Amino acid sequence: MDIEFQTREEIKRKQEELLCEQLRYLQAHSPFYRQMFADKAINIAAIHTIEDLQCLPFTEKKDLQLHNRDFLCVPREEVVDFITTSGTLGEPVTFACSEHDLQRLAYNEKKSFACAGLSKGDVLQLMTTMDKRFMAGLAYWLGIRDLGAGIIRVGNGIPELQWDTIERLHPTAVMCVPSFILRLIDYAEQHQIDYHQCSIKKVIGIGEGLRNQDFSLNLLGQRIHDKWPEVELYATYSSTEMSATFSECEYACGGHVHPELIIVEIIGEDGSVVPDGQPGEVVVTTLGVEAMPLLRFKTGDIAAKITEPCACGRNSYRLTPLLGRKNNMIKLKGTTIYPPAIYDVLDNTEYVDNYVVVARTTLAGTDEVVVRVGINTNNLYKSAVTHNYKPEAQIISDLKDRFRARLRVAPIIEILPVDVIHQINFPAKSRKPIKFIDERNA
Repeated sequence: MDIEFQTREEIKRKQEELLCEQLRYLQAHSPFYRQMFADKAINIAAIHTIEDLQCLPFTEKKDLQLHNRDFLCVPREEVVDFITTSGTLGEPVTFACSEHDLQRLAYNEKKSFACAGLSKGDVLQLMTTMDKRFMAGLAYWLGIRDLGAGIIRVGNGIPELQWDTIERLHPTAVMCVPSFILRLIDYAEQHQIDYHQCSIKKVIGIGEGLRNQDFSLNLLGQRIHDKWPEVELYATYSSTEMSATFSECEYACGGHVHPELIIVEIIGEDGSVVPDGQPGEVVVTTLGVEAMPLLRFKTGDIAAKITEPCACGRNSYRLTPLLGRKNNMIKLKGTTIYPPAIYDVLDNTEYVDNYVVVARTTLAGTDEVVVRVGINTNNLYKSAVTHNYKPEAQIISDLKDRFRARLRVAPIIEILPVDVIHQINFPAKSRKPIKFIDERNA
């Protein structure tokens, strides 16, 4: 029986067995954690429960950057795949996967896709890269194969190629950054493609949120639903460090945690675990990772834990949609906001083609936000709020009104050419679009 459908007590008992096993593995094989246990005089034999984890120090991104090689628990010749994530201290972080780890990744994604309702007979069109040392695309490919479904590796961007593939091969689902769906819809409408009658039944989103904290669709999700009501929308949350994915089920009330693969804590500013349902930083302990396991790793992401059983029958806890990243919190004119809330307004503005959000510090020491946007003139003409061409000042005024209506405050708005914004979004070595630039600590 799948552990997620067992009782909460059985799930906790199994996680604690796996935790003790993981601690013994770290003691025997991890130079970093062996040294940490020695320096802190930690007796891992005294750690028996999930609650006991709070006796252990956190692992942070700077630890991975400064002591990267010390996290490797297997000989280099047993590493079969090398992955890197970008780092803020100069050198990127390298993640290594053994054959066992790739099998675990496949198992994780198989369960996540099944949670989103995919099964053998489905065909997924993958609109994310598998190259550039990127874990996600490889993980999705492995998971779909393990599920027994089909996959079409198209890669990101190029709406023309995406629609040609859909019309030729008839996939039942697509996986991509949700805002790209709006570009697909816009392309279809401009080229007389009847997307309402195509084969796509599900959209599985990565990298961007689709829902508010109460699980209702956010502005981006609602806009996609309004334009393409025939498709089901599923949000996911994942990261390279976690080697895990949390996917929504058909009831869309949070991302399901696979408890045999990961332990999640939600901590407050003081480092203590917060009550269930209260937002805090997501802290993860990986289970069953062989090459580079992590203990109490602070992700920097802000979410809450939902412990009530789901209508789908799973009793494992779930995570709410991300509020944002801890370090990206902005205090704008007395209002606390995270970049995803700004993205939501822009993604729901039909004449905004692309954008970048810049946070910086004023001479008075307060936060200031500049939103630089590229304008889609075709959509500007047919916009519900712009029946005639509007000069730049009117566009800025309209955008500010939209921000005030949603966030109560408005950032500075600058209009730049679409191709200039595109170069900022997609620098030469980037694997993900750059939508937020934090200049406050520059």
